[in-house]
Amino acid sequence: MGDAASPLIDVPALAAALAGDRPPVVLDVRWRLGGPPGIDSYRAGHLPGAVFVDLDRDLAAPPGSGGRHPLPAAGDFQAAMRRAGLSQASPVVVYDDADASVAARAWWTLRYFGHDRVRVLDGGYRAWIAAGQPVSTRDPAPRPGSFVASPGGLPVLDAPAAADLARSGVLLDARAGERYRGETEPVDRVAGHIPGSVSAPTAGNVSSDGRFRKAAALRARFAALGVTGAAPVGAYCGSGVTAAHEVLALALAGIPAALYVGSWSGWIADPARPVATGPERR
Repeated sequence: MGDAASPLIDVPALAAALAGDRPPVVLDVRWRLGGPPGIDSYRAGHLPGAVFVDLDRDLAAPPGSGGRHPLPAAGDFQAAMRRAGLSQASPVVVYDDADASVAARAWWTLRYFGHDRVRVLDGGYRAWIAAGQPVSTRDPAPRPGSFVASPGGLPVLDAPAAADLARSGVLLDARAGERYRGETEPVDRVAGHIPGSVSAPTAGNVSSDGRFRKAAALRARFAALGVTGAAPVGAYCGSGVTAAHEVLALALAGIPAALYVGSWSGWIADPARPVATGPERR
């Protein structure tokens, strides 16, 4: 499926893989905060053979003290992936509408639970359509897979570790700048950011067409934000979804990073945790 070292795959490489002897399992993870439901987009048209995976149901546990999108239990995630036809050796491609803001959560969750053959379609469904590739409205019935979920494949942060990293390393806040500064908060009940974190909106990781910027450009962007390789790096957002996009962009730049899955919604679940507002102080 193209460059095996990259977590991304482009449209021509995916089209060729789907026409080959061992086509990948393709997961459609389209989702929008506030709707409409991703299943509606899937039913209107999807990549041939793609199976719909729901962010809220399959890639997260129910909301609670761990935030709006906590990690799913290993058994629940394993069952969801088996329903989608996934086995341990299956190559997997995940996609969303365009910018991988949701597909990255699927990529990260699969990697965390021990599947290392997963790629993100760069440019997503829009790139597939723009290239004139075929779509389908058929709902496939994949043969159940045998995937075994083994937690721990990627590093995670809890709230104390995130606070420590903001002081001793680099903790990137992947939300829009106005949410980081506390000027607006359309989702969570408290506005602001984790003290010491650095504003790094994920919009800066992609071009206008939703494709990721080149590795050199990403390295330069993160270096300007203080990511020099001299200290550990982590990321958070509102609920651990777009922060996975930050982790993916960092991976493309050759920089390992941990994910604070609970993110801001998990941080503010404890009113004793400090909240900062305004621009960052370097």
